[in-house]
Amino acid sequence: MLNEEEGILLEASWERLAGDSPQARAVGRELLTRWSEPHRRYHTLTHLWATLRAVDILAEEAVSPDLVRYAVWFHDAVYETEPGLDEDRSAGLARELLPMLGLAPERVGEVARLVLMTREHAPGPDDSDGQVLSDADLSVLAGAPDEYLAYTAAVRAEYRRVPEEAFREGRSRVLRGMLDAPQIFHTEFGRIHWEARARSNMLAELDRLAAEAASPDGPRSA
Repeated sequence: MLNEEEGILLEASWERLAGDSPQARAVGRELLTRWSEPHRRYHTLTHLWATLRAVDILAEEAVSPDLVRYAVWFHDAVYETEPGLDEDRSAGLARELLPMLGLAPERVGEVARLVLMTREHAPGPDDSDGQVLSDADLSVLAGAPDEYLAYTAAVRAEYRRVPEEAFREGRSRVLRGMLDAPQIFHTEFGRIHWEARARSNMLAELDRLAAEAASPDGPRSA
């Protein structure tokens, strides 16, 4: 959970990025309200803050790190657990609100493009900003084992209306698809520092999901 100090830092991060004009403050309040919606369990202010911190780590590999930061603020601003539609609506929100900050149309369009890229997390080889955003968004996969368990529990809570068997099958399919890819992370830093740990975490999660499916008692608490 985001603590009070981190909340203050998050507000300051937005002010450094967007300024302190009345329009910037209004857009910031809108975004923070959206990220604070009660149905969220993983895609919360804590995820927003962690992703922004990851962008700071990767910033030297970005062409336009501030546009990446704007994309972080907007990439899950609409979150209703509707993959595809959420990204479209979040990109639409960026197109609606960013002109209020005085961003040029081409910069607004680039932020919207980056938001849409998070649908598949498959930036092209020359898309440095997309690579930084994708890696920052997925950096949670490389957390310590207890952090990764907390992440998976939060994801399950967001899909609490999905029956256990359907969730296990869907989640396992997503994990296998990512593990079958040549690489999860696209930046040099991500490949060196996050790739191996993320794969270890994801393989362990697949083992847990398989054990739950085989257990007559159903899911076990971690």
